[in-house]
Amino acid sequence: MNDTLLTLLKRVDTPTVCNAIEVAQGKRGFDAFTRGTMLCSAPDEPALVGYARTAKIAAAFAPSEKPKVIRARRMAYYRHMAEGPRPAVAVIEDLDFPDAVGAYWGEINTSVHKGFGMSGALTNGVMRDLGDLPEGFPVVAGSIGPSHGFVHVREIGTPVSVFGLEVSDGDLVHADRHGALVIPPEVLPDLEDAILKLLETEKLILEPARAEGFDIEQFEKAWAAFEKSRT
Repeated sequence: MNDTLLTLLKRVDTPTVCNAIEVAQGKRGFDAFTRGTMLCSAPDEPALVGYARTAKIAAAFAPSEKPKVIRARRMAYYRHMAEGPRPAVAVIEDLDFPDAVGAYWGEINTSVHKGFGMSGALTNGVMRDLGDLPEGFPVVAGSIGPSHGFVHVREIGTPVSVFGLEVSDGDLVHADRHGALVIPPEVLPDLEDAILKLLETEKLILEPARAEGFDIEQFEKAWAAFEKSRT
């Protein structure tokens, strides 16, 4: 992924990328995206874009393993997050979902991950400390809650599932207040052109619709041009 594409991906929302992937593929049916409503800690900030650094956590019950095992795995987790290609997004599956109770993403953890140079976090779990999270590190989460519970790391670098989206370590993720998706690697060479084409095509409808005097005749004319541009 070159810098030009990265800048463009940060500028557009996830629905635009979802549509652009279908433009690049030349067909409908792309389905590597989240299902259901997610929450974003910073809905007005640019989208999260980066290569997934995955892990699984749990928090509803105290861990049964020895404390030294838990501590060692926690440090291995942070080492995993600090390493790898950049930009990067932490993608964390909470195994307690849909009854997640432990807010893994608060002021301290987000600040640490941002300090590692990461772009944000995607999780089906819980976030907290809203208003105190660092700027430039959005969290797209499944819920908001006050407690960290017995939160502990279970797995590092394994495939995870977040709101129906399967993510493997190293996948390229795009996420915002609408949810998230995984960008197929085969579309990357064509994705920039696909996004720009999509934005230009949408103007064929949006500009007439926002102008005074718009009516069904104007719509029919605009829609004909819109459909022609997509074929």
